[in-house]
Amino acid sequence: MRRTTRALATLTAAAALTAVGTGSAGAADGSWAGCPYGAVCIYPQDQNPASSPSAVYWSYGAHNLSGQYGNHWVLNNQSAGAHAHLCQGYNGANCVYDIPAQNGVYYNLGPINSITLDHP
Repeated sequence: MRRTTRALATLTAAAALTAVGTGSAGAADGSWAGCPYGAVCIYPQDQNPASSPSAVYWSYGAHNLSGQYGNHWVLNNQSAGAHAHLCQGYNGANCVYDIPAQNGVYYNLGPINSITLDHP
């Protein structure tokens, strides 16, 4: 079951990147689908395509989530190789998905309880 879930997540991520594209192309200020340059954004459930974030994270470290169920776009519009991780535990524990800078994923956030922003 875990392999199936991981395969579905990978396929979903590939489809997401095809649909939205990667990078912050488009806006002169570096924003991407309404996500400011340098931030990580979560969009409302089933908003497709991503256009207006419901949560914006700027600081490195763990950010606990609440009330996030179903599929959401998560866009990492950070720079310089910074990553975002989706984690099943609170406070950044048990991270299960890595989002490199300038990438996004359409992901079921039901089992996700925190997101981390990390700089290499």
